[in-house]
Amino acid sequence: MAAPGARGSSLAGLLPAQTSLEYALLDAVTQEEKDSLVYQYLQKVDGWEQDLSVPEFPEGLEWLNTEEPISVYKDLCGKVVILDFFTYCCINCIHLLPDLHALEHTYSDKDGLLIVGVHSAKFPNEKVLDNIKSAVLRYNITHPVVNDADASLWQELEVSCWPTLVILGPRGNMLFSLIGEGHKDKLFLYTSIALKYYKDRGQIRNHKIEIKLYKDSLPPSPLLFPGKVTVDHVSNRLVIADTGHHRILVVLKNGQIQYSIGGPNPGRKDGVFSESTFNSPQGVAIRNNIIYVADTENHLIRKIDLEAEMVSTVAGIGIQGTDKEGGAKGEEQPISSPWDVVLGTSGSEVQRDDILWIAMAGTHQIWALLLDSGRLPKKNELQKGTCLRFAGSGNEENRNNAYPHKAGFAQPSGLSLASEEPWRCLFVADSESSTVRAVSLRDGAVRHLVGGERDPMNLFAYGDVDGVGIDAKLQHPLGVTWDKKRNLLYVADSYNHKIKVVDPKTKNCTTLAGTGDASNVITSSFTESTFNEPGGLCIGENGQLLYVADTNNHQIKVMDLETKTISVLPVFRPENAVVDGPFLGEKQKTLPKLPKSAPNIQLPPVAASPGQTLQFKLRLDLPSGTKLTEGVPSCWFLTAEGNEWLLQGQIPSGVIESISSQPAISLQIPGDCLSLEAILSISVFLYYCSTDSNACMMKGIMFSQPLQITSAQPGCIAPVELNDVMLSGARVNRRSFGTTVRTGPHDQLKRCVIRVVIKARMYLY
Repeated sequence: MAAPGARGSSLAGLLPAQTSLEYALLDAVTQEEKDSLVYQYLQKVDGWEQDLSVPEFPEGLEWLNTEEPISVYKDLCGKVVILDFFTYCCINCIHLLPDLHALEHTYSDKDGLLIVGVHSAKFPNEKVLDNIKSAVLRYNITHPVVNDADASLWQELEVSCWPTLVILGPRGNMLFSLIGEGHKDKLFLYTSIALKYYKDRGQIRNHKIEIKLYKDSLPPSPLLFPGKVTVDHVSNRLVIADTGHHRILVVLKNGQIQYSIGGPNPGRKDGVFSESTFNSPQGVAIRNNIIYVADTENHLIRKIDLEAEMVSTVAGIGIQGTDKEGGAKGEEQPISSPWDVVLGTSGSEVQRDDILWIAMAGTHQIWALLLDSGRLPKKNELQKGTCLRFAGSGNEENRNNAYPHKAGFAQPSGLSLASEEPWRCLFVADSESSTVRAVSLRDGAVRHLVGGERDPMNLFAYGDVDGVGIDAKLQHPLGVTWDKKRNLLYVADSYNHKIKVVDPKTKNCTTLAGTGDASNVITSSFTESTFNEPGGLCIGENGQLLYVADTNNHQIKVMDLETKTISVLPVFRPENAVVDGPFLGEKQKTLPKLPKSAPNIQLPPVAASPGQTLQFKLRLDLPSGTKLTEGVPSCWFLTAEGNEWLLQGQIPSGVIESISSQPAISLQIPGDCLSLEAILSISVFLYYCSTDSNACMMKGIMFSQPLQITSAQPGCIAPVELNDVMLSGARVNRRSFGTTVRTGPHDQLKRCVIRVVIKARMYLY
C-alpha cells in the first residue's frame, strides 16, 4: 500500500486536537467516560480529509530484532504501531521501558499492536550499531529497533525530546504523541481504544511480524554487562554487579566465585540467597561482610549480609519515586533509579561508615541513607534509617552552586569518596552533562572539576579532549574512583571507551588507557589496549591495581598501575574454568574462547601419512615471580576448522597441571583422509598469579600447524628455530619447532611418530 498524501508530517499537527482531549479527560470520572472521550477523538482524527501521515523509514537504515528492514506502509499496514523515539543513555527512556514491556505483554502483534524503537542518538557513540546492540541486550528490548543515526525521522516529525512516543493507526496515520516518562495510564488508554476502534472497522490485521532477537545469537557468558566493581580491603575480595545477569558476585582475587546472589532473571525478592532477586543492579559498596547494592531498575537499595546469607531492602518501595526531598525512613521512602553507592562518615570525627551516599540518577540528585544516627553538613541530627536528598535541585542541569539544593546534576552515575584533608568531598561522574563534579562534605557546595561548559543548560558539551578544567572534554562518564595514595581521580570515560586520570589540584585530565575504539584488545601498552563502554572502576592493593568493569566486553579488566600491564580477571566457579566466554558445562564441554589479543604462531608445514602420529611437546614458561593459579585448570585443546574429521577418535583437550611437567599432545592421522591439506590449531590457556597472589592473570596462545597428507613415506624434517618474536603484547621467545620422523617398513607406518617440540616464554609488560 502506497503512503497516502500527508497533511504535514510534524507532531504539531496533532497538538490542537490532542490538547482538547486531554483537558476533557481531566474532567472525566469513570473509566467509561474516558474510553468514550478517546473513541470520539479517534472518530474525529480518522475523519480528517487527509491523514497526518508518518514518513516511511528511510532506506539503508540498520535494524535489530528483525529478519529484515520494516516498511511502515507494507509490513505495518493493519497494525496500531507505537514509535518509541529514544536514546539508550537517557534515564527517562530507561524509565519508560517497563511501561512498553507491560503493553507488549497485554497486546501482541496478533492483537494488532507492534512497538518499534527509533533510536535517535544524543552522543556520537550512540550512533554505532554495536553499541545499540549492547543496549538492546542490557534492557531486554524484544521489539524491532531501527538505528536512525542521522535522526532523519526525528527531524521530519519535529520531535523535541527523549523519550517521545508516537501512536500510529493502521494506515501509518498519526493518532497521539506522548512526551517524556510517566504516562503509563494514557499509553494503555490510547492504545486499547485505538485497537478497539479500528477492529470495529475491520482495519486490524493479525499477520505476524518476523522477529529475530539479537540476544538469541549470543553464547552464555560468566559476566553480562557488569556495571560496577568494588574491593573489600579487609577480606581481599571483589564485589561485582553482574548487571545483565541481575546478580551480585563476590569473587576472590583470582576470579573464583565465592557467592552468587540473585539472577539469572530479574525480580524483586528479599530473603535467603537462593531465593533473592535483583533487577539490573549497579553500584555496590562493602563493609564488614555487609554489601549495599543500588538495585537500579527496582528503585531500591538492598543489603546483603554475607554471614547470615540474607538479602533485605533498606531504602525504596519498589516503584519509581518522584519525591525530590525525602526524609522518611528508608524502606518507606520512594526513590528513583539509584546508580551508584559509596560508604562515608557523618559529622563525627570517628571514621565509622555511617552514611551511604547514593547517586540518584532518576531524579538527578545525590542522596544519603543514614546507617546510624548522625548529621549531614548544615543539617540537624538525623535518625538512623533516614533517607533524604543531600545535593541537587532535581532539575537536569550542569549547575554548580555553594548551596547544595540549588546545584543541578544530570543523571549522576558514579561516586567516589575522598574523606581525607584537604579534599573531604564526594567526586561525581555526572553522565549526561559529561562532567566530573565535587560535592564538599564540609558544607555541601558543588563545584566543577573537568568537562562540560559554563552554560548550565547545555548538556551537549561533550568530546574527547585531554586538558584542564572546562577545556577537557568527556563523553557520558559513568564511574570514578579515588586513589588516595597518589591523590588522583580515575574516570571511566564510558562513551569514549577510555580510562582517564584527573589531578583535582590542577584540574588536569589526561588519558591513561584506551585508544577510543570500542573493542577488546589487550596489549603491553595501556594506551594501545581498548575498552567498550567501561562503567565502573575501583582501586585495590594499596593503589597498585585498578579494576575496571569493562561493561560491553563483559569483563573485569585489571590494570597494574606500577608495571603498566593489563589483564582480564578470569571469573569462574570452583569446578569450572572460564576464559572470556562460556562456562565449561558438565554434560557438553564447550571450548573456551581465546582473547582477540592472543598470539597465533604459524608453524612450518609438516608432511604426514595416514596412520602416523604427531606429537606436540609443550615447553611453556611463566614470567618470573609467578605460579599457576591453584584451583583453575590451565588447559589446551585442539581444533581443525573445516577439517573436523581430523579429530575424530582423538583426545581433543587436556589439563596443564604443572609447568615442570607439561603434557605431550598426540594426534594420529586417520586412515581415511578427506583432504590432502589441513590446519591443526593447538590453543593453550595459562592461568597464573603473582607468588603473593595479589594479581591473577590469564594468557592464551594458539599454534597453527599446517599438515600435508601424503601417501609416500616422509623423510626427516630439519628443526626450525624462531627467536624473539613479538606478537599482540605477549613476547614469545626461544621457540624451537623440531620435527623428526622415525621411518620403517610401509606396514609399520602406524608406529611412526612425528614430534613437534613447542617452547615458549611469555612475558608481560
